[in-house]
Amino acid sequence: MEALSAAGVPVYALRGARGGWQLDEDWRTQVPGLEEAELRALLMAQPRVLGDRRLADAAQRAIGKLLAALPPSMRERATSIRQRLHVDTTGWRGVPEDLSMLPIVQDAVARDRKLQMTYLQPGHDPSERLVDPLGLVAKGSTWYLVAQTPAGLRTYRVSRIGAAAVLDRPADRPANFDLAEYWTASTEELKRQRQQYPVTLAVDSTTAAMLCSYQRASVVSDALPGRPGWVTLIVPFDKEDDAAFVVLGLGSRAEIVAPDALRDRVVAEATAIVERARSAG
Repeated sequence: MEALSAAGVPVYALRGARGGWQLDEDWRTQVPGLEEAELRALLMAQPRVLGDRRLADAAQRAIGKLLAALPPSMRERATSIRQRLHVDTTGWRGVPEDLSMLPIVQDAVARDRKLQMTYLQPGHDPSERLVDPLGLVAKGSTWYLVAQTPAGLRTYRVSRIGAAAVLDRPADRPANFDLAEYWTASTEELKRQRQQYPVTLAVDSTTAAMLCSYQRASVVSDALPGRPGWVTLIVPFDKEDDAAFVVLGLGSRAEIVAPDALRDRVVAEATAIVERARSAG
């Protein structure tokens, strides 16, 4: 009661057999005034980006209560802003993330409790994991759990968690753990690991634009003798199999400059395709 009073909340004591504490009937909480830039930024982060319907609904109710406390002019402006923004959390392929386990994971993170979960990693059998949740990261509409494990810090995709249960045991949290710092370092390391097989290609300008956009390719030459409109690129791939798959798909629009081993493989596979087609004809 003393803390409430010190914070400016008008509470007072009632004496007698039925005494107690009472709040001034005319007192109402006041929402600090929002500048328009602050209001716009808040509303642009619409609840739908949370991905999970239950979390989105809870966030929607919270924003509704906030809007109800705004002055009429600001409330009208907020309604106008929200009518001009739509968030589509599904990808172009129409396969949304399965975030059914997100509320459970969020609960474990918020309460610092150990999490027992079944993890569904592609190409592997389901595995049981007991982890110490440290934080959640949202990248687009994809959510990741960062957790401490017996093998060290690990990152789990929430949509691959098949089942989860919060245990009544406190999680072990490393001293001075910084979630943003860890995520930046781990994503940089992942980028380095994924660039283990660089391929030099000569391609036409349209293909070059596509590879620069989707494969993080970099231009090393803007012109090729006798090939107007063609450029030379260095394209990073995870491994040779991925490079062969992409280059074969590009057909006559790409020419392998290096490495020689990839060129030999693609030539052999293309020859086999031609021979198979002739045999079928």
